[in-house]
Amino acid sequence: MTQTNVAGNYAVVNGLNMYYEIHGEGFPLVLVHGGGSDIDVTFGRVLPAFAKKHQVIGVDMQAHGRTPDRGVPTSFEQDADDIAALLKHLDIRQADVMGFSNGGNTAMQLAIRHPQLVHKIVIASSFYKRDGFDSWFWDFMPNASLENMPKPLQDAFLKINNDHAALETMHNRDRDRMVAFQDWSDDIIRSITMPALVIAGDKDVIRPEHTLQLYRTLPDAELCILPGGHGDYIGEIEDVSEDGNYPAVAIIEAFLTKGKA
Repeated sequence: MTQTNVAGNYAVVNGLNMYYEIHGEGFPLVLVHGGGSDIDVTFGRVLPAFAKKHQVIGVDMQAHGRTPDRGVPTSFEQDADDIAALLKHLDIRQADVMGFSNGGNTAMQLAIRHPQLVHKIVIASSFYKRDGFDSWFWDFMPNASLENMPKPLQDAFLKINNDHAALETMHNRDRDRMVAFQDWSDDIIRSITMPALVIAGDKDVIRPEHTLQLYRTLPDAELCILPGGHGDYIGEIEDVSEDGNYPAVAIIEAFLTKGKA
């Protein structure tokens, strides 16, 4: 892979016109954003730090950011297949993968469905069973509407795609995927045999007990619980501190580079 510092590319994968960006040089690192988000919303504050040592491939998934909807429901499995097809398109045989929130679910499915492509995996603030959330979350989700979507996420979408219908499509795709979610078995998680880092905030939307359960179920995992809420540790857009101090970056970097010359 020779491309570097490239932005604003599209690739047709599985019938989807997927937007992606490439920054920096080094061993590839795929960044998978969370629900209702895009590359910048989830990783904009920390991507430059990762690009100092890695060839960072940021992706906007179906109906998110600059990638249009393709008229079919989203799933973590399909998102994983789309990323796998993008890596093939880019002639990347193996990469580290970091997914945040729903992106972590996609990253896990990439490791499950295309293990040959994943060298190491960072699973950030993600879940694999419904009890990863408190019960109120599942009571609320079937009736979720665009009005409930955090305004910073709405504003970020409209800034790059001033289409309210597309914004609502993104919201509804994410909502419907969550409503339909069924638990993944422990055996499926145990099939993720590459080194994994499980990371979350101590006040995350994911229950700490579930984060610990995920860590204990993975065969080769490290665990990191940091102070803060959902995505604060990487400066996700809803982290209003903007102090530039994101301790997870050094922890993730140490995990990714461990064992490399």
